[in-house]
Amino acid sequence: MSKIGYARVSTTDQKLDRQLELLKDCDKIFCDKISGTTHKRPELQKMLEYIRENDIVVVAELDRLGRNNKDLTDIMYKIQNKGATIEVLNLPSLKGIEDTNLRRLINNLIIELYKYQAESEWKKIRERQQQGIEIAKSAGKYTGRKRLFSENDPRLQHAIDLYKNGISIKRVEEMTGINAKTFRRYLDSCLLYTSPSPRDA
Repeated sequence: MSKIGYARVSTTDQKLDRQLELLKDCDKIFCDKISGTTHKRPELQKMLEYIRENDIVVVAELDRLGRNNKDLTDIMYKIQNKGATIEVLNLPSLKGIEDTNLRRLINNLIIELYKYQAESEWKKIRERQQQGIEIAKSAGKYTGRKRLFSENDPRLQHAIDLYKNGISIKRVEEMTGINAKTFRRYLDSCLLYTSPSPRDA
């Protein structure tokens, strides 16, 4: 049995020191500097592959694993499917309970409550952000994201020409370097992208 720590901060300029201090007794620690809303968390994936039966995954706080209920549920399922358990350091300690099944049951109940709380707090943050955007829009101070390409951008015009000549969006991305999703949104906004077809795969 090993204690495997996982630490995460949302941006590269944030420090992991506090979490690492809390996880200092772990046998191995995996660290990500990336938002909890993205699925591309390489160290989390490595940790999930590394853990073995009877290991304990330790995190300082539950939201280090994920920001919403679905992500947390998926990650917890993967951990439990490997025969490992989760220890969240800011949750009540269950060390005094000797019955393993009872400890697991109470731990799961507590985690479910905190999952709900974490998702509720995240939704509140998003709501406040949206309210701020609406206020800025009404005051004429918000114009949305700046377009990556102007309409007269040669690279964009070349990409459009390729698409009009039957080249798939994926192939256009490879040939021009313009992200497929960005290009599809641009086509859609210009009413050039009508409906998915085999060439758009």
